[in-house]
Amino acid sequence: MSVADSSLLSQLFERFAIEPSTEALRSAWLAKPHGSAADRVYRDALEWLERKLWSGGVQPELLALYQALFREFEQQRDADSDDRRHHFVVVIPVADRPEHLRSCLASLLKLCQLYRYGSYRDGRFTHVSVLLADDSEQHANQRSHREIAADFTARGLTTEYFGADAQRELFARLPVSSRSALQRMLGSGEPLHHKGASITRNLAYLHLASRLPAQPRQLFYCIDSDQEFRVRIDTAQGERNLYALNYLHQLDRIFTTTDAQVLTGKVVGDPPVSPAVMAGNFLEDVLGFLLRMAQLDVSQACQFHQPNGDKVSDASYHDMADLFGFKSEVARYDYHCTLDGAHDHAACFADFAVRLNRFFDGEHPTRHSYYEPAELHAGIQSARTIYTGNYIFRPSALRFGIPFASLKLRMAGPVMGRLIKAEIGPGFVSVNLPMLHKRTVAGLGQSEFRPGIEHGNDRIDLCGEFERQFFGDVMLFTVEQLTAQGYPARSLSNATIEQSLITTEGRMFELYSAKQVQILNKLERLESLFADPAQWWQAHPELVDARADFARFIANMQHNFGGGACGYSSIAEPAKRERRHAQMLSALCDLAADQDSWQRVLESLSPTGAMQAERTAR
Repeated sequence: MSVADSSLLSQLFERFAIEPSTEALRSAWLAKPHGSAADRVYRDALEWLERKLWSGGVQPELLALYQALFREFEQQRDADSDDRRHHFVVVIPVADRPEHLRSCLASLLKLCQLYRYGSYRDGRFTHVSVLLADDSEQHANQRSHREIAADFTARGLTTEYFGADAQRELFARLPVSSRSALQRMLGSGEPLHHKGASITRNLAYLHLASRLPAQPRQLFYCIDSDQEFRVRIDTAQGERNLYALNYLHQLDRIFTTTDAQVLTGKVVGDPPVSPAVMAGNFLEDVLGFLLRMAQLDVSQACQFHQPNGDKVSDASYHDMADLFGFKSEVARYDYHCTLDGAHDHAACFADFAVRLNRFFDGEHPTRHSYYEPAELHAGIQSARTIYTGNYIFRPSALRFGIPFASLKLRMAGPVMGRLIKAEIGPGFVSVNLPMLHKRTVAGLGQSEFRPGIEHGNDRIDLCGEFERQFFGDVMLFTVEQLTAQGYPARSLSNATIEQSLITTEGRMFELYSAKQVQILNKLERLESLFADPAQWWQAHPELVDARADFARFIANMQHNFGGGACGYSSIAEPAKRERRHAQMLSALCDLAADQDSWQRVLESLSPTGAMQAERTAR
């Protein structure tokens, strides 16, 4: 089939015949182009259709045409014997999350089916594969993950299972001296479960290095198991999750036409931020919900379906967003009821109450982010933060292993991003290709597994998460100070590094303590309002379960953020602070040595010349 025979292009031009902007496209199509000229017609038509797709809100029938036109374009290109597009290896660390993992891989397979990036031969997508790095503790989940990998391989998405045995074998291949030198990046080698996502990723990167082809055209696409290749949009009819972005095609174009070495996207849906630093703003929203409910009649038709006028940004989730250079202009966000059909405020109250305790697993019921369409290539920007669940890099960038991994601190991505920016500057970019983030599993109402969060019958404990977040913030802002002085390329004295660490730790402790005072004030107001016997929600027997959910939420907030909360105690206790201080100081002082050891191990594992060949292949 030639481009002139395209029924889809014909359909496009007939549908929009009266629009002057299609005249040049139509003329190029009627010229019956071949080869690269035909590719240009398809690209121009797809770019035009993409702009049309998002003008005035997404239109489902145009989305279907957009996807079909991409499939036809791929069919045209499949006959090209010199297809030099990139092969994507999607790297997914997973720990005891079979349901999350299945949804994640299902979304990738669906993306491949809808857009058909690369060749599809013998029932297999040839330009996309998956490396599944398992960090599970439960043998049943290890078995489930292995079976899921085999299932998706059988369905056309080649998925390699990189489990504990393969990780142990890789670790054993390293010289003893290298294992010792890289303990902060790889751990001790045992146990090989719940090592943490950063160590698991680093082991996966070594595995990738060991099998680099001599002439690579590869990109490594790192995501998390609780993400999907979709975007969430907000419409008058409510939220919708759509396969509206051809991630692989767009990334191939960016890495083909630019010198980017590392690229990061973001997420939409649930926040990438820990509940440890969202409690203040969520309490503000819960207070707002109850205050508004108190002014409404219980049997009145639900008034919580108004259009969402509050735009959620990077500043919206975080209690200390100003630390990152953001300023939130909205202090309180409204809840937007998710119930369909006719219902009253009692039903809305109960629906909101069910969602409250999901907050402790990272879901934010009042602040969801949505995809905001923009011209992609013009929007490429210099970056400073890695979103570890959505970043892509060339094989030569395997040299950027995740530092300080054995410390298991949060904020590993922002720390890594500052260090990458310090080294390659404009080679590190961000782009508007977010992935859908879903913290909880619908059937559970919580995450299958999340380190640092412990679930009891009614109690949810964030102590471990809180401690990892605090010291992760200390590490991040210490690194930010040090890179401003030329670190790590410029050698700084241990005394200089330690002084920066001490100063940052003191500042962060003051900020966390001040935020706790604000949280306690909001908690007191919330408890008083909720328990007020004059409020209608206290008088209705059908709301007994909803009241219990509210009471459990307040109790868990008190447990995790109130006076004597374990998280605050853990960051205030001198012995624990001294231990963390010593760990971080040693890691910062030895970073250059760790990076050198990492590079030597990469070179020892990589086939001769493979990483150098990649630098000249683009």
